[in-house]
Amino acid sequence: MFPTVNAMTTITLTAADGHELAAYVAEPIGTAPSAGIVVIQEIFGVNPHIQEDTDRFAAAGYLAIAPHMFDRVKRGVSIGYTAETIGEGRDYAMALTPAGITADVNAAIAELRARGVTKVGIVGYCFGGTVAATAAAYLDVDAAVAYYGGGVGDLVKSGAVPKVPTICHFGMRDVWIPSEVVDSVAAAWPDVTVYRYDANHGFHCDHRADYDQPSSDLAQERTLAFLADALA
Repeated sequence: MFPTVNAMTTITLTAADGHELAAYVAEPIGTAPSAGIVVIQEIFGVNPHIQEDTDRFAAAGYLAIAPHMFDRVKRGVSIGYTAETIGEGRDYAMALTPAGITADVNAAIAELRARGVTKVGIVGYCFGGTVAATAAAYLDVDAAVAYYGGGVGDLVKSGAVPKVPTICHFGMRDVWIPSEVVDSVAAAWPDVTVYRYDANHGFHCDHRADYDQPSSDLAQERTLAFLADALA
């Protein structure tokens, strides 16, 4: 039975290059988690949606952490879902470097392992979906889940291949990720399960207009089942 109450807090992580970043942490009460989840944000920062998803993973029994990936550009980014904030969030994302992203994700992974978990999964959305898929290929994680990662197609083109169990969720009405890109991911990564939904980009987020509850619920069910198996 999943714990129903979480202890939630914001902590400070220190990356290998000395950069300090905030991270939202949610942990289950009444159980000692053996696995942890790094939750990687969309381009909208560690906003209420990301915090809620982090809480959900803690409610499922995981120690969950969401690092503030934009702290290298602007601290404390938490914005909503409008045409203006899409542009703002993209600017923050474009200002990051691969080295900085890697250092900050590694800091979150290290925090989970320092707290005693034996296995670490990573789940990312949009910008974070690409980060999660990249982590599956190059970082010290045990499983990865990528939701509508806009850069996953480019990752495939680069020759990267996930080295740990990985699943991907895509909306087939996604205006940002063409179906042929999804096809290319499925073809290049035969060991990765690619799920397709009759939904648009961001279908998992109940704070935005493109939220699709049936698709979101099914993706969440598949994600939790996958993580339970991969992180057992």
